[in-house]
Amino acid sequence: MHDKTREILQLFSQINAIPRCSKQEKRIGEWLLNWAGENGFQTDSDPAGNLVITVPATTGYETAPVVVLQGHMDMVCEKTPESNHDFSSDPVKLVYQGDWVTADRTTLGADNGIALAMAMALATDPAVDHPPLELLFTVDEESGLNGAKELETGFFSGKIYLNIDSETEGVFTVGCAGGRDIRIMLPFEPSAIPETEKPVKLSVKGLCGGHSGIDIHRQRANANILLARALDALRENLEIRLAAMAGGTVHNA
Repeated sequence: MHDKTREILQLFSQINAIPRCSKQEKRIGEWLLNWAGENGFQTDSDPAGNLVITVPATTGYETAPVVVLQGHMDMVCEKTPESNHDFSSDPVKLVYQGDWVTADRTTLGADNGIALAMAMALATDPAVDHPPLELLFTVDEESGLNGAKELETGFFSGKIYLNIDSETEGVFTVGCAGGRDIRIMLPFEPSAIPETEKPVKLSVKGLCGGHSGIDIHRQRANANILLARALDALRENLEIRLAAMAGGTVHNA
């Protein structure tokens, strides 16, 4: 393993030791501020919890344009049904399998902890010449880019802005897709369950899963859609009553 890769993964491991689900970034924010203080970097924060860490330029590059390196502090907190992991207190355990790093029955948190680790490693590498840097670390990205929405004019000064939150090494993406929350209200008439009818629980599970952004073209099954299709097929031959329907825990998984 390359020494720089090892350094980044060591920082990532420290980041993963701190619980950081969306809207619960206070502890990781404090840890980042302490790291910045130990390295003599100036910091600022806003009411939303976003941080900006100012890294001075290497000698000779003081007048170069400021570059903003941006990542988000929160992660999607998902686990397998058999996992006892507590995302409010337990560190994410890294599992090394050859060239791959995974987690022990939980989401890994590389989205977007690896951005924090890469930016930190760059900022403290004496062998890298760089212009003035602003490390912009936002909160609550996974719930809808909410930290970024709260950024105010003047919070950072750089005009060159690199978001380190992509998938493919060596690829720069210009532009971004968005998402939308939709609330659908359907009229219905509630009624009591007759004693002659038997409640049945129907579950769809064991699917491959994936990310709503990067895996959507792979034609993987969606449990909510399959469940709706199954109920619709049953309705052709049976009279059914729907007591409750639920699926999913986060909007982008």
